[in-house]
Amino acid sequence: MLPYGRQDIQKEDIDSVISVLESDYLTQGPVVPKFEEAICKYVGASFGVAANSATSCLHIACMALELSKGDILWTSPITFVASSNCALYCDARVDFVDIDPVSFNICPIELKNKLKKASISGELPKILVAVHMAGQSPEMKEIFNLSQEYGFKIIEDASHAIGASYLNSKIGNCRFSDVTIFSFHPVKIITTLEGGIALTNCKYLASKMSILRTHGVTRDHNMMENDSHGDWYYEQIDLGYNYRMTDLQAALGISQLTRIDSYIERRHEIANIYNNELSLLPLDIPIQNQNTYSSFHLYIIQLDLSKLEKSHQEIFQLLKKNGLGVNLHYIPVHFHPYYQKLGFKKGDFPKAEFYYKRAISIPIFPRMTDGDINFVISTLKEVIN
Repeated sequence: MLPYGRQDIQKEDIDSVISVLESDYLTQGPVVPKFEEAICKYVGASFGVAANSATSCLHIACMALELSKGDILWTSPITFVASSNCALYCDARVDFVDIDPVSFNICPIELKNKLKKASISGELPKILVAVHMAGQSPEMKEIFNLSQEYGFKIIEDASHAIGASYLNSKIGNCRFSDVTIFSFHPVKIITTLEGGIALTNCKYLASKMSILRTHGVTRDHNMMENDSHGDWYYEQIDLGYNYRMTDLQAALGISQLTRIDSYIERRHEIANIYNNELSLLPLDIPIQNQNTYSSFHLYIIQLDLSKLEKSHQEIFQLLKKNGLGVNLHYIPVHFHPYYQKLGFKKGDFPKAEFYYKRAISIPIFPRMTDGDINFVISTLKEVIN
């Protein structure tokens, strides 16, 4: 079975992890700060706060931005549930903005119209989580301009998009947002096993997120409320969580980061081959906005079911039966039973639902051989035709 995504672990990665295993610190040592600095330097952000997952980063970002009961967070319905769950962790409400059917990201027109209505009803969001679906940036400049008009904060859920660019600048520089989140899960562009990072240009937010990822505890005398009892002294100044990244994970991340540009280049090579070879089939290939340079974390085709005798489900099952580890990213969040119990229902976001009826993620990862790529293409042609 050829998976839709796979990590690439090389000898230098293994050596970097072994070096930490042989050191004095396995966690809470010097390597996590080095990893944070390396990511900040790569994307052009001022501060980085690494954690044990991108989900944890989303949570502490919402907390640092003071999302709480009575507030509303908006995001895309085509995303993994973490993009919206982070609001529920803060006892806030969630709503969604329908997608642009070309980019699969939040549609700026839909967002503008929804904001106008929410302004009248008094239901404006406190935070918008802008998902970078499949590695392509949303129209962040337009979203930022709307945030200035309507007063909401922006978190970029760029879990798919490290190494990608928007308006010729690396995603993660927070030019159009308060916080940007990357994921380092094994199927993402680079990996730290599990892990994530929250980036910001705001010193206060960075400090707040750093405290929240470590139980709300500080050893910084400048942040303490009482006089120190001695060198051992620390204080809990907030209610935080154990969301720390280990030095082992950070060492792997530093090593992986040295190859990130070659990973993105290879993903584009594979995507270009797919574009050329699949363009005549009864399906839609992903279209890249001229303002963006995608990381191509995912390559998503959309079946033209009006020209096919087989159903979406039948084609998906036949592809798997023939050895392609295809997937579907994602089930619309409002389809899940938990969210339907919150009041959402099918029909609420028709563009997202139309996407879901046709989408299939096919294999794309840097270590794919030319034979693997040809196998994907030939299998698709055979099954679809």
